[in-house]
Amino acid sequence: MTRPWKIVLIVVGVACIAATPMVWLLNGPGTGELVGASLQVGTGVAALMWAWLQPRQGDSATDTGQAKASGGGSAHTGIRRPGGAGTGSVRVDRTGDATADGFGSSADTGIDYN
Repeated sequence: MTRPWKIVLIVVGVACIAATPMVWLLNGPGTGELVGASLQVGTGVAALMWAWLQPRQGDSATDTGQAKASGGGSAHTGIRRPGGAGTGSVRVDRTGDATADGFGSSADTGIDYN
């Protein structure tokens, strides 16, 4: 789950939990209102816990092959995150060889933040 969606679910969960006491503040709850409020608080707590417990997503590259760039091209056998984009952990193991030949060519075998 991406970070923005996680934040949205946490905010919705907190809003559901916070809105529940309003039922008791407005004219006292009847049976239907009490059941509705209980379902609302249960849904809010469930959404909050689900969003909170979601594992962080990460990127990994393992045992990649060889890559070759020439004539201004680029070769990457690892992970590219331009400008540091992306969330979560990054793991790169045993990447292949990356070779760059010629003017303007580039090669990377690990994590590229450019």
